[in-house]
Amino acid sequence: MEILNLVIAIVALIIAVLAFQRTGGIKDLRKSTAELLAKMEKKMREEEAAKVEKERTKK
Repeated sequence: MEILNLVIAIVALIIAVLAFQRTGGIKDLRKSTAELLAKMEKKMREEEAAKVEKERTKK
């Protein structure tokens, strides 16, 4: 029974890897991650600049 479970798990892993590669794989994942990080960085910089500007206007 354990061997059957192992075989099913290996087949499922192979199918998952093939599906991942077919949908874009690592290249697409890296590209989308880089885009999201760039957007987050831009937003954080804008928020920090607004915070600094707000502190300057208070003084």
